[in-house]
Amino acid sequence: MAAPDRTPPPPPPPPALREGTAADAADVARLYLASRRSAYAGLVPAGVLDAEGPEQELLWALRLDADYGTPADTPVLLLAERDGAGVDGFAYLVPDGGEVRLEQLHVRPGRTGAGIGTHLLRAALERFPGAPVRLEVLAANRRAIAFYERHGAHRLGRGTAHFPGGTQLPQYAYGWN
Repeated sequence: MAAPDRTPPPPPPPPALREGTAADAADVARLYLASRRSAYAGLVPAGVLDAEGPEQELLWALRLDADYGTPADTPVLLLAERDGAGVDGFAYLVPDGGEVRLEQLHVRPGRTGAGIGTHLLRAALERFPGAPVRLEVLAANRRAIAFYERHGAHRLGRGTAHFPGGTQLPQYAYGWN
C-alpha cells in the first residue's frame, strides 16, 4: 500500500485586480461597512460603527464619479475579485502633493488571511512608482499594524483619528518611501 500524499495543496491563485468605477459604488460600500464593523469591533465604539451606513454608497459614488483633473491627480480604486464571485477586497489610493495616501484597504470578512490584502497592497505600492505611500492606522489595530510592518511600512508619527459624533482615538502614520 502506498503512503498517502502529504504534499500540501497549492496556494489559491491571486485574485484578479481591476480598477473600480462608479458602477462599483454599492459593492464597495457594502464591503467597506462589513470590513470596518469586523476589523474595528472592540476598537471603535459600536455606536460609531452603527452610525455608518446609508450614506456610504452615495459617498463612494461621488468619489468614483468625480473629475479630479489629470490622471496623476485622480484617486484609484483597485478591486480584487475571484471567479466572478464578487469583490473580495479593495484599495483606495489618493494622490496628494507628490505622495499617495492609501486611504482604504479592506478585505471581505471571512476572506482575510487568503493573500488578498497582500496582493492589493503590492499593487497599490506599484501603482504610483517613485511616490511615497502613506496611511493612518488606529493605534489599537494591532492586526493591521503587524500586516503593514510585515510588508515594509515604517511608523512615521502619531496622531488622532476623528470619528463622527466626537469620538477621537489615537492613530499612527505609516509609510513606504
